[in-house]
Amino acid sequence: MTTYAFPPHTLPTVPVEGSDSVFPVRRILCVGRNYAAHRREMGGDERDPPFFFAKPADAVAPLAAEIPYPPATGDLHHEIELVVALKSGGANLTPEQALAAVFGYAVGVDLTRRDLQGAAKAKGQPWEAGKAFDASAPISAIRVMDAPAPEAAVTLSVNGAERQRGQVGDMIWNIGEVIAKASDLWTLAAGDLIFTGTPEGVGAIVRGDRIVGEVEGVGRLEFTLI
Repeated sequence: MTTYAFPPHTLPTVPVEGSDSVFPVRRILCVGRNYAAHRREMGGDERDPPFFFAKPADAVAPLAAEIPYPPATGDLHHEIELVVALKSGGANLTPEQALAAVFGYAVGVDLTRRDLQGAAKAKGQPWEAGKAFDASAPISAIRVMDAPAPEAAVTLSVNGAERQRGQVGDMIWNIGEVIAKASDLWTLAAGDLIFTGTPEGVGAIVRGDRIVGEVEGVGRLEFTLI
């Protein structure tokens, strides 16, 4: 019998729509600049291989009505994303094998301390302080479904004003390719979440803002920044 030095941490989970079951989160991988227009607004315009960064599993904030404004920043940004939840994994998957590993899909917002990220990038340092903080991955319930249609809208509004709009088909690297590329770098497994990138229009949010994100056919995510 294993004896822990202190009680183990609670396993992060995400609700599964229409079920009493919850999805246990193993880790969170995120794809950077996977929409052409967003890549341009962030200073690039090529179909480079996707690059990834990570958030800790306990960064998820499922169905949270309120998200706290994080410390140490004056420039917090929103990034709406389609999230893929895996039921299996492996290494060096083909895109077809990658799609077969999908459990379902959700709506997520990659919250970013842009000032800290920018300072780190300027010095060639890692991005963790800018991306991997507490409650930096608000997420909707996971819907068990086939992949959303390429024309499915990906949108985000702040206080009723639309900020971001794109389509799933606008991804530079599609869902199967993203998962397959990740499996070349890590051995993926059940419980992994992959944030697949954001359309153009990312911008700052402040305390009191009401954020509503939606991926057509997948779900809706709403929270207030406090």
